[in-house]
Amino acid sequence: MSSTLEWSLLAGAGLVVLSVLVSPLANRTGAPILLIFLGIGMLAGQDGPGGFEFNDFVLAYDVGSVALAVILFAGGLGTQLADIRVCWGPALVLATLGVFITAGVVGIAVWLFGVPFWLALLLGAVIGSTDAAATFLLLQGRGIRLRGRVTETIVVESGLNDPMAIFLTIALVGFVSAGGGALSWTLAQTFALQLGVGALAGILGGLALAATINRLPLASGLSAVLALAGALALFGGTQLLGGSGYLAVYLCGTVLMERTAAAHREELQVTHASLAWLSQIVMFLLLGVLVTPHQLTGEVLAAAGVAGVLLFIARPLAVALCLAPFAYSRNEPPRPRPTAPDSASGMTAVWPPAAPRRIVRPGHSAGRARGRW
Repeated sequence: MSSTLEWSLLAGAGLVVLSVLVSPLANRTGAPILLIFLGIGMLAGQDGPGGFEFNDFVLAYDVGSVALAVILFAGGLGTQLADIRVCWGPALVLATLGVFITAGVVGIAVWLFGVPFWLALLLGAVIGSTDAAATFLLLQGRGIRLRGRVTETIVVESGLNDPMAIFLTIALVGFVSAGGGALSWTLAQTFALQLGVGALAGILGGLALAATINRLPLASGLSAVLALAGALALFGGTQLLGGSGYLAVYLCGTVLMERTAAAHREELQVTHASLAWLSQIVMFLLLGVLVTPHQLTGEVLAAAGVAGVLLFIARPLAVALCLAPFAYSRNEPPRPRPTAPDSASGMTAVWPPAAPRRIVRPGHSAGRARGRW
């Protein structure tokens, strides 16, 4: 009998276990935890000690798409509608015009170094948008607390920016393939369809899921299963209709948590927070296995240069221009942030939930309390 399945399960589950076990290293060193997951995948890949050769880009794309849908759905469950009302204007401008400006600045910078114009803009479009899950994992790992509307703006913008990123990428892939050409109304219609269908499907899907969960006498644990299956079905259906499935599942999660009875909210939060972690681990492990470092050594300096332009020029410029009309300041007044689910609403302000604080008991020094929660 073939043991391929058993070896595959052993290797895959072992990498997930290893990723979880080394995750405290990120909190101790301040290293980005997703980078650690990526590094473990690279060690398991063909250039690392694991020596596993994986070149299936289609499978990696499919797994990454589903994982991202699960992550955004969990992010939506942790975003209150009140947060969206506070910052929907600046978040929408950042998610559209901000992504466009970022992609343009990066593209022009890359073009100045001799890359063909449309290919340079395509590179800018691919890296021009932000990701809610990665952003908050990095902020949480460093213990940063943001003031005022900043946290809400980052969360909502990250959930809304996929239609613009997808629109720019599809448009520029067409330009690169055709060697350039004129813009057409078809591209504008594609963007409107992505945004409009995605938003409508997400809101209606969230209302339908909430009504179903509230009405059915489900056994413990099945509410989260129904929510996940419904979200993935919504993602697939929205994509087939030409809308943004990512926007749909994000808004679906937000509406679902707002409308679901309090008895189901903790189950939804805990289950989907765990699923989001698993999705991130699997996605970045797979990306790490896919990477072949020996083919990238000649591009390290160029990649670092592009990253520098993105971090220190393009994104700050885009944010400054987009937020200028909204009176953001360096001294934003703090907004109340619940540290635990409210008994009435069952929701926290952001996702992932904040890490518990270390407590120093009377008579114990901070040094002796280190590592205790």
